[in-house]
Amino acid sequence: MRVYIAGPYTKGDVVENVREAINVADIVAIEGHTPFIPHLTHFWHFIHKHGYDFWMRQDETWLRQCEAVIRIQGESAGADQEVELAHRLGIPVYNSPYEFLRAVHR
Repeated sequence: MRVYIAGPYTKGDVVENVREAINVADIVAIEGHTPFIPHLTHFWHFIHKHGYDFWMRQDETWLRQCEAVIRIQGESAGADQEVELAHRLGIPVYNSPYEFLRAVHR
């Protein structure tokens, strides 16, 4: 399954937030799924800076291609918007990689 990883980026330590998103994605990938980590645009932004709306449009396009969302805990207006979109699109949202794996590997 294609799995979108949603979670905090700018609230708190950005590096730790990126690391956590990668850790969650790795758990999903090891189990045979294909995660999308929007946090990795962090590196793109070093080279070509864009505003918030640009990044949210990119993320929305990818989210629409996914079959599940994992919402990492923590305050994040962007991740909350992504979860709202997932609900509108009928894409299931899970609160951890383990909750996702339990649901899809029944």
